[in-house]
Amino acid sequence: MKIRTRFVCQQCSAVSSRWQGKCHNCGEWNSFIEETVSDQKSISLKKSGSSGIVAKQLGSVEILSDKRITTGILEFDRVLGGGIIPGSLILVGGDPGVGKSTLMLQMCRHLIPDETLYVTGEESLQQIRLRASRLQNIPDTLQVMAETDIDTIAAAIKTLKPSVAIIDSIQTSRSENIDATAGSITQVRECTSLLMQIAKKTGTAIFIVGHVTKEGALAGPKVLEHTVDTVLQFEGEKTYSYRILRAVKNRFGSTNEIGIFDMDEQGLREVPNPSEIFLSQRTDNQSGTAIVATIEGTRPLLIEVQALVTSTGYSNPQRTATGFDNRRLQMIIAVLEKRLGISFREVDVFVNIAGGMTLNDPAVDLAMAAALVSSLRDNPLEKDMVIMGEIGLTGEVRSISSIEQRLSEIQKLGFTRVLLPKGNVAKLSRTFDGVHLIPADRIAIALAESVL
Repeated sequence: MKIRTRFVCQQCSAVSSRWQGKCHNCGEWNSFIEETVSDQKSISLKKSGSSGIVAKQLGSVEILSDKRITTGILEFDRVLGGGIIPGSLILVGGDPGVGKSTLMLQMCRHLIPDETLYVTGEESLQQIRLRASRLQNIPDTLQVMAETDIDTIAAAIKTLKPSVAIIDSIQTSRSENIDATAGSITQVRECTSLLMQIAKKTGTAIFIVGHVTKEGALAGPKVLEHTVDTVLQFEGEKTYSYRILRAVKNRFGSTNEIGIFDMDEQGLREVPNPSEIFLSQRTDNQSGTAIVATIEGTRPLLIEVQALVTSTGYSNPQRTATGFDNRRLQMIIAVLEKRLGISFREVDVFVNIAGGMTLNDPAVDLAMAAALVSSLRDNPLEKDMVIMGEIGLTGEVRSISSIEQRLSEIQKLGFTRVLLPKGNVAKLSRTFDGVHLIPADRIAIALAESVL
């Protein structure tokens, strides 16, 4: 067996025979780490017709029960598709301090403690106990380990046979059989592959906590996301208490669901009606604000869109967006200038999505346009109006999806006027009592009904 060394990029898995300051594949600086590998002889193939072939006919495959394990956290179960599938491998990623470990420990509160194993590689058992005391109601009989050796962890899962095992985190786990540092691409890939085999053989559902890179992507090789059954992304700004859990990949459920939590001193608290939370600090009779009904997954949310248009002191006016695509903002401003003759050439534009949310729904376009014109003219919108619709480059207001779910949320929260695309009104299958619908097919008509 021949031993050789190579250098592997920790961002994109590119391999080089020598160290490089800049990766030739992804362009990242100082990302190459030296690894030792061994060349093993390939396994010879058996002759055709040997008894080693184990293929089966599809009809003879036994269908196993897909009974899910409920976590007791409704928002978490919603994102998972109804609960945890036994034998699944689930990756939970997020920024440092966003609450990944807190979420995992709170999940243990509702599981059978004798059948749950929590493995920590970043904290001591004393630290876990202190966190459990702060979160309250964490069972004292919960099985915990402070271990980073993946072979020891694998042996513990096979011996204890828990229903659910949590590995916090995969970047701290390493195998002694691999000559690479913990957190390297090789270690992360091999440790995850071993955990996948254990999950499928034992029926234990395994959660692995993963870090993210500075760009916000999950750290480690892309094959990590392909290996696991489910990828959950835990998002949230440190300056806001709200956290969003969304499924990026889910072999056993939809990727359209999100769960919303509020972080306080006692951990994460579910938010059953996020629209009321996001609108709780809204101020009436202020120009530059509009309410939009957006869709996150299959859940409708009412969010406040804010715009501030003020005279500029620069030769090139500023265009700054928080929680909204800056290119989309530029497009909306261009349509307003071209189709309505409203000039933004001598003003700075700042837009913000209240509550720390990030919206990519095209239905926000019309509300953003109304907020911009409202701030420019210093003319407040009606406080009981909700605005939604996609804007085209020719100034048309285009139809949006899930219109009845949006209107149901609007009706529930007591708003009485809705400005929406004309194409959506004809497709409604029912009426909404107490809600006056204002259809519009052009942006000029829409803004004339709201702010002009």
